[in-house]
Amino acid sequence: MAWDFSTEAEFQQQLDWIKQFVDEEIIPIELIQEGLNQAQLDKLWAPLKQKVKDHNLWSPHLGPEDGGQGMGQLKLGLIHEILGRSELAPEIFNCQGPDSGNAELLAVGATEEQRERWLYPLMRAEVRSTFALTEPHIASSDPTAITTRAEKDGDHWVINGRKWFASNASVSDFTVLMAVTNPDAAAHQKASMIVIPRGTPGMTVVRDVGTMSHPYHAGEDFLSDRIGGHSEVLFENCRVPLDHMIGQPGEGFLLAQKRLGGGRIHHCMRIIGQCNLAFEMMCERAVSRHTKGKPLGHLQMVQDAIANSAVEIETARLLTLKAAWTMDNRGGHGSQSRMEIAMLKFHVPSILLKILDRAIQLHGSLGYTTDLPLEYMYRSGRALRIADGADEVHKQTVAKQILKTIEAVDGLPSAHIPTRKKQALEKYGHLLEAAKAAEKPA
Repeated sequence: MAWDFSTEAEFQQQLDWIKQFVDEEIIPIELIQEGLNQAQLDKLWAPLKQKVKDHNLWSPHLGPEDGGQGMGQLKLGLIHEILGRSELAPEIFNCQGPDSGNAELLAVGATEEQRERWLYPLMRAEVRSTFALTEPHIASSDPTAITTRAEKDGDHWVINGRKWFASNASVSDFTVLMAVTNPDAAAHQKASMIVIPRGTPGMTVVRDVGTMSHPYHAGEDFLSDRIGGHSEVLFENCRVPLDHMIGQPGEGFLLAQKRLGGGRIHHCMRIIGQCNLAFEMMCERAVSRHTKGKPLGHLQMVQDAIANSAVEIETARLLTLKAAWTMDNRGGHGSQSRMEIAMLKFHVPSILLKILDRAIQLHGSLGYTTDLPLEYMYRSGRALRIADGADEVHKQTVAKQILKTIEAVDGLPSAHIPTRKKQALEKYGHLLEAAKAAEKPA
């Protein structure tokens, strides 16, 4: 089946509207919202969200039966490419992480009662959520090593452990927790997903962890009235009812992959949106700024940066769209597209950092200041080589998938020329002799 990344005219009109809406309405609001608390932000954002609903683009990541639009991964990717131009835009379309990923997880694993309690309110943006997998004292690139335990005690799970980078935990309404429930099972059948509502005794949000993109100052433990923090959370004999488990015991890794596959594609398309924005700024600078009487764009080194950036963005985009297409056409919530998703996940963030670095360099001292968004995009973009699996893990996945298809040979390499020449003579020697015997042209 041939790849097909084309979009019908009606959907292209939607993409055109999204681009105009993001650039002309969402980004301006993003520039003036600093200093507002979450309640004030929600009021500021409400008219924007209503416009998205009016255009039937609200919650595009799930099917209509769950309150979404049923777009499919390829169309979702094209939407997220535009949303990536603004940090606020995914929120306005109700497809922001970690809520969108948790919604996808609930959609494939939750009972109808659980869907009514957690999924549908999430899709209506009535609640916020957290995903808690990463732990501070283990190599988180190996999720089979998690130590947080959930033990059955009567009609409850009793949870003990510590998580961090549990995004929004200080303000969310519930947390989807991955914890070991079957310690004696096979490595990928030990863990389960459990929902922990806000305020459950035994669950303590210790702090919001400062990062390069969201630095906190001394004495600031919480971003208490805003979404966006990456929290450290402690569980001490935290008890939740047995019916708070999503799926069956031991299905945690299966559900996590169903959550992460599409999310990685959306993540990378948003990164490409950032690449596009930085590239536009770079090109504008090249034709607007002069040195020694000439525009910067007349300098060969600047032309080299622009040409390389253009090719890198296009190849990253095609790689990501191919992964989206394969996921749509092969199914399996990403399991049948594992290699394509792993490829884009380590390749695309590295392209972003290269292009941002060039854009900053081309803008000189201005690029290094907070007067432009480039410095923040660079700080924020560095996390993307770690988030959703470190580059090294995805490179391992790609290499293993490729090497599975290669057969070992004994003795000399299969491309050994003397050996292949001998084999060719044995197989095609008669053709060679016939050719030699042909008469020379007059």
